[in-house]
Amino acid sequence: MSKSNVHLDPLVKKLIGFDVEDPDEEVMQQWKEASTRVCKPCWELRYCPYGSLVEQFPLVPPTRESALEHQEYLKACLRADKFPDGSPLELWRREMFEDDVKEFDPSKYPEEIPQEILNMECNVFGHICPVVFTGSGFTETSESRRQGRYIPFRSKMRVVRRDNYTCQHCGKHLLDNEVEFDHIIPISRGGSSGEHNVRLTCHACNREKTDNVEI
Repeated sequence: MSKSNVHLDPLVKKLIGFDVEDPDEEVMQQWKEASTRVCKPCWELRYCPYGSLVEQFPLVPPTRESALEHQEYLKACLRADKFPDGSPLELWRREMFEDDVKEFDPSKYPEEIPQEILNMECNVFGHICPVVFTGSGFTETSESRRQGRYIPFRSKMRVVRRDNYTCQHCGKHLLDNEVEFDHIIPISRGGSSGEHNVRLTCHACNREKTDNVEI
């Protein structure tokens, strides 16, 4: 998303803690900086240490298009008095669907949500990760992570031995001049250059990945 065509729905601005009058470009710039700096335990350690704290942070709403599609689904269920699989619509659920349809206001849903914000959704609960708001200092050890792309020679050698000269994506055995080092969580998305976040890949697999995250 370039700065020239950034458009943020006021609801999205409020969702991520900004004033609706703040310029869209400045909001996105600050958000990108915050989401890049933070440590993401669920990516690097494969677990979430925040538990009930997650539920206190914003839940990303559906877009207006998705909300409208859901309304059509509810209306279809009400008309047929059953779900698409043929199971009957219980009375309590019918009443709930009717209330949802009656109270639906499309203006309460954003037309779109930038991918940079969606990237920070919790993979399990859907809430915006609390670490984005608290900052990386909340989760860092006393030894700061290496933030740049530079990987020390000794670390490279240990990764080569650990991964046994094998591309960790396609399984190809690599010669010395074929070895490439891939950041599992890209630097652009908050990953570090620590050995736990570096793996061997071949040239083709490394170029194919770009900035995707493989969990």
